[in-house]
Amino acid sequence: MAEIEREAMEYDVVIVGAGPAGLSAAIRLKQLDSDLQVVVLEKGSEVGAHILSGAVLDPCGLDALIPDWKDKGAPLNVPVKDDNFYMLGEAGQIRIPNFPMPPLMNNHGNYIVSMGNVCRWMAEQAEELGVEIFPGMACSELVYGDNGEVKGVVAGVFGLEADGSYGPNTEPGMELHGKYVFLSEGVRGSLSKEVIAKYGLSDDKEPQKYGVGMKEIWEIDPAKHKEGSVTHTMGWPLGSNAGGGSFIYHLDNNQVYVGFVVHLNYKNPHLYPYMEFQRFKHHPMVAELLKGGKRVAYGARAITEGGYQSMPKLVAPGVALLGCSAGMVNVPRIKGNHNAMLSGKAAAEAAFDAIKAERSGDELADYEVSVRDGAIGADLKKVRNVKPMWSKWGLTASLMLGGLDMWTNTLGFSLFGTIGHGKNDAEATEEASKHKPIDYPKPDGVLSFDRLTNVAFAATNHEESQPCHLRLGNLDTPISVNLPKFAEPAQRYCPAGVYEVVEKDGKPEFVVNFQNCVHCKTCDIKDPSQNITWTTPQGGDGPNYPNM
Repeated sequence: MAEIEREAMEYDVVIVGAGPAGLSAAIRLKQLDSDLQVVVLEKGSEVGAHILSGAVLDPCGLDALIPDWKDKGAPLNVPVKDDNFYMLGEAGQIRIPNFPMPPLMNNHGNYIVSMGNVCRWMAEQAEELGVEIFPGMACSELVYGDNGEVKGVVAGVFGLEADGSYGPNTEPGMELHGKYVFLSEGVRGSLSKEVIAKYGLSDDKEPQKYGVGMKEIWEIDPAKHKEGSVTHTMGWPLGSNAGGGSFIYHLDNNQVYVGFVVHLNYKNPHLYPYMEFQRFKHHPMVAELLKGGKRVAYGARAITEGGYQSMPKLVAPGVALLGCSAGMVNVPRIKGNHNAMLSGKAAAEAAFDAIKAERSGDELADYEVSVRDGAIGADLKKVRNVKPMWSKWGLTASLMLGGLDMWTNTLGFSLFGTIGHGKNDAEATEEASKHKPIDYPKPDGVLSFDRLTNVAFAATNHEESQPCHLRLGNLDTPISVNLPKFAEPAQRYCPAGVYEVVEKDGKPEFVVNFQNCVHCKTCDIKDPSQNITWTTPQGGDGPNYPNM
């Protein structure tokens, strides 16, 4: 808004997001030149508050960034001791042996961690080097320079009126300018989305693909706890309805991460990802593990799954996309934090060289080359066909052909080339009339829980007087289009119960309970009309994950 006057602060590099990518970039910049002025802006109430992860960490990123991380007390305390893969049926399971797995699937040398705690530790390392970190500072706008380059962000806007206008108690925030701006917002970040669209960074790329990952932390019976044990499952309860699977990781203190991922390219709009997760916990193998335990935390987050062929161009004038903002998750490994760290390091090195050469506001081409031709590109190229094989040919074919492709890629070639994804996840949704509704069992309150009860365990909070950060392009579309055509799937795909269709005066009405939002961004991705846009609420709002 041009009429709003704001103070401006000047930095060498402005970093949006205090996740593993942004913090790695900040640390590396200061390692290279302690005089560089570096700021990290984090929308969560504290560093780590919005971090949700599968939480098996490949330490190669930390090894490259901080080789003596063990001596510095990094919270990597639970090495993986054993890997288990199961194919589930409704009443039993078949173990898939480890020996046919490609070497890249081996978790030897990895650690079960809380990524929230890892990021808190990384923030301490960054601040010791002189990085300024401001939590509770959501970045709501990009600032453009005279030549169309990104030159900064607007952060710290508070107290907007409910309609989004400025009122007497509004704090307009400030502009933070940098020679370069790094966007490390995580999956489907609002500023990254704007940059990708404005500069056409996804032109000639495959559409990005996503999953929704849901996770609970359980404290279980010590007799059943196996510290360092990693289990992944596929099959039931999803079957042919959707791709996806689960993870069960035993960390320390008798705690277990229980997670479930549903690929968002499912066709049936009656599918209810959250209830698939709750049903999964009633499988005999899982129920026996959790019996006598208690759930202590819950969270949800979208996951990028498009891989190498969906990764957009990473740079535009004055700006670079880091980590999951660009989609650097290795899907079969369910790991992206190591690539996020490596991307932050690479972006920092490119920016340092540019600033040293007295450049600013241009494209950091060296960063693009480093990612695609370096360790990140090598990691993602090997697995690039697993997700499209699963989507096109189903689970069984993807296990066999995907495994073969990963093996041959390990040897330096592929029999399949690079397979495309086709439709984006919103376009994959089919009309409700083509599918049968799915009857889900009612949560029992012991192993399975209703959404609103679980959302309380995400400790999410939004000031109710602020504008709704979930914006509808057309207010009528949910009822006039999505309800008759798709049975309004927002009621089901949201893992936090944000969206409801209620009856008012004998007519259906679409309700947005934005205070429940856990910032997973599934609605921004899966809405079949692409009518919902997730935007950044004011700083500090959202989930407050303890050790997720």
